[in-house]
Amino acid sequence: MGSTAADEDQLLKSFLAEVSEAERDNEVLRILGCFKLNPFEHLKLSFNSSPDEVKKQYRKLSLLVHPDKCKHPQAQEAFGALAKAQQLLLDPQERGYILDQVTAAKEELRAKRKKELKKDSASKIKSQVDEGKYEEQYERSEEFQKQLIIKVREILTDKEWRRRKMQMRISEEEGRLKKDEEETKEMWKRKREHEEKWEETRDQRVSSWRDFMKTGKKARKGEIKPPKLKTEDPNKSYVQRPVKRA
Repeated sequence: MGSTAADEDQLLKSFLAEVSEAERDNEVLRILGCFKLNPFEHLKLSFNSSPDEVKKQYRKLSLLVHPDKCKHPQAQEAFGALAKAQQLLLDPQERGYILDQVTAAKEELRAKRKKELKKDSASKIKSQVDEGKYEEQYERSEEFQKQLIIKVREILTDKEWRRRKMQMRISEEEGRLKKDEEETKEMWKRKREHEEKWEETRDQRVSSWRDFMKTGKKARKGEIKPPKLKTEDPNKSYVQRPVKRA
């Protein structure tokens, strides 16, 4: 009887261990499936979470997916994603950038909501009577929060795409400038080489010119000159046309 109880206890421990491991694997998959540009999603936090809440949540989730405790093959990748998410949310500039996009997303959803209320008279009257409490309550609803997450994704995606296109254009421009600079350097290099070569042959050119001035256009010894053409006018060096005689 005692042996059976011990076996059941061991079976229960094994079952709990398996459930725990399954939870760790599920957390790894959840983290890796998150929208990469929103660190709040990685840490399962709302957009109004404080830095202290970020640190607390990071410690909690990092223990689940730590490579030393989680056997999932992508545990290290998930652990790194959590670390990066915490780093971004604790950096004032990065956090401020993301929250600016959240504010923009809320403004878009509020504008959309305002148009919808114009069509729904009952909701519009209720909103006016409650002096904004109706809208505050709506923004705390699960429906609004889901819409907010989706809208934030859209805005962050658009911003990132614009940033990458701008970076590509900057890289292209830098490449063009670098190419122009290299071509200019090559041109000046060829010019210097030409000038150096010209200077190296200066003495040779001067010597050749002096030799030419000494000899002039005199025929070389043994050179045969072509015969002159005979003309009827010895004062002309060209062939004279035939003269009509009476």
